[in-house]
Amino acid sequence: MAESDHVPFLTRVKWLLFGAPRDLKDGSIYRHLSLIAFLAWVGLGADGLSSSAYGPEEAYKALHGHTYLAVALAAMMALTVMVISAAYSRIIEKFPHGGGGYVVATKLLGEKAGVVAGSALLVDYVLTITISIAAAGDALFSFLPPHWQIYKLFGAVPMKLVMESIIILFLTGLNLRGVRESILVLTPIFILFLITHAILIGGAVIGHAGELPATAATIREGFAAGKSSLGLGGMLLLFVHAYSLGGGTYTGIEAVSNGMSIMREPRVKTARRTMIYMSLSLAVTASGLLLCYLLWDVHPVPGKTLNAVLVERFTETWTYARPFVIAVLVTEGALLVVAAQAGLMGGPRVLASMALDSWVPRRFGALSERLTTRNGIVLMGVASLVALLYTKGDVSHIVVMYSINVFLTFLLSMFGMLKATVAEPREVRKTSDLLLFLLGLLLCATILVITVWQKFFLGGYMTLIVTGAVIALCFVIRRHYSTVATKLGKLYERLAHLPPVENPATGEPDDQEPVAVVLVGGFGGLGIHTFMSAFRAFPNHFKGVVFVSVGVIDSREFKGEGTVEALKQSVESTLSRYVAMCRSQGMAATSRLAIGTDAVEEGEQLCLGVAKEFPKSTFFAGKVLFQKERWYQAILHNETAFSIQKRLQWAGKVVVVVPARVT
Repeated sequence: MAESDHVPFLTRVKWLLFGAPRDLKDGSIYRHLSLIAFLAWVGLGADGLSSSAYGPEEAYKALHGHTYLAVALAAMMALTVMVISAAYSRIIEKFPHGGGGYVVATKLLGEKAGVVAGSALLVDYVLTITISIAAAGDALFSFLPPHWQIYKLFGAVPMKLVMESIIILFLTGLNLRGVRESILVLTPIFILFLITHAILIGGAVIGHAGELPATAATIREGFAAGKSSLGLGGMLLLFVHAYSLGGGTYTGIEAVSNGMSIMREPRVKTARRTMIYMSLSLAVTASGLLLCYLLWDVHPVPGKTLNAVLVERFTETWTYARPFVIAVLVTEGALLVVAAQAGLMGGPRVLASMALDSWVPRRFGALSERLTTRNGIVLMGVASLVALLYTKGDVSHIVVMYSINVFLTFLLSMFGMLKATVAEPREVRKTSDLLLFLLGLLLCATILVITVWQKFFLGGYMTLIVTGAVIALCFVIRRHYSTVATKLGKLYERLAHLPPVENPATGEPDDQEPVAVVLVGGFGGLGIHTFMSAFRAFPNHFKGVVFVSVGVIDSREFKGEGTVEALKQSVESTLSRYVAMCRSQGMAATSRLAIGTDAVEEGEQLCLGVAKEFPKSTFFAGKVLFQKERWYQAILHNETAFSIQKRLQWAGKVVVVVPARVT
């Protein structure tokens, strides 16, 4: 009989939808999950490349008819992409295990700056998903009949908004299967986008090559007219305004440095190559589209994106124009869907990093049986759906909210790297790095300040309110964890230094005698308190102790090949301390361990195995108990002890949950 025949039907359905559990004993598992540069470019670079669907358009429309500035704007856009990309390549070298804004700000500017950057990134990644899906809807509905734009299902909900909501739910489920699987599914879309847009931009530029002298003359005339009507100062302000409102173009660049954990070894080399792919493709595409808008005299048309207007103008003399128009817009919309991956990949990683530093509930650092940050993926999906419904899928509204948090993170990263470079000894400090981070800092500060100033009442204020609320919540959560840890430490600190008895025990417990099976985590007062409580409650009953522990593979541990073995050694070391402590008190002791992603599931199986080995066993598990129960405590603290107790009691085992009282 096949092994799968023993699996319950609902479990098989779950595996079909989200994939079967990974085998942690597979030594090459990390290699199977990690990405080569090309796949990383698809999964992470798509966020940057897809921003060409809305970033250049917002910048071009902000020129308000002064389109002669588009050439300078295109050059500035390409320069900004290269500067920020080069800066993040340096960040990758300095932080080879992950150099996202949260890590950079925390390490270089301190924990408070880190939590600001991390909170901004969380909101940013939520809006990454939202704007990508909303822009995808705009692209796809640009070639559909106009009345589809206003058609409402059930007389209330626009069909476009319903479709976008369904896509977010689909992507959330797809990512629960794992990063690599979701990227492989979407790779053909990415390639088709590159091909169709290379034809569009290349053909549009070449098609007007003969008219370049006339275009240059028009630009000169427009510049002269603008100088007389606006003045040089006014033209500069208009240019900077348009440049800043096109900030959405650069928003996906950080994704590579934040995604180091999924890069194929050698990570730094793979990530830098990915960054080159991303920066070149984004600079050429975004700047190329701006030039094409100018060359083809593109103007906004209700219900259509500027890219849709451009491709229709470009193909208006073709015999079979419609299929190409559809191909360009479908691949553009599909790539935007791929770009939403960056939010569903990067957001949970930021959550996991902050969870392991106790800024957000620690359960966000746990991995699922598919080795994905499941809780984070679900939260990102739900939050982006809420943001989509709040903004009603309005890209112009979302891009303002999106850009503010992106450039707040960029600003902190650039300042941190500039500060670190200045602090280096003069003999190793590179002047080129100083200039690079200083230029990046100035560009990011300019975009951030002008975007907030110009668009404060058009979405900017809401971004600042939400981000501020997330920052405040992080500090509240951190203070809670710190308070609980301090109280537990003071309560049980005396237990960590138990004096040994005159005749310490040796060897393992007799499997025919009563034994206490104590579930422990790290070595500390809670575990020792649980151990001592067993003997206070049942004096002279137990003849030995078995310490059991589950090494949980979370996002901190799963960093590359060999980390599972390293975690196993760490758990073994902790258990050996418990065993030595128990034997020093004159009691025979041994230990057992398991490695997995679910503490409850692995703990249950481990305890049932111990129960077979030691038939007269009684199980003890420690649980933090608060004097006043609050609803949020169940979110911040896991219920592992009670969950294992319930499962083992159903199997007929005696389980005692020992409270660790916190007032």
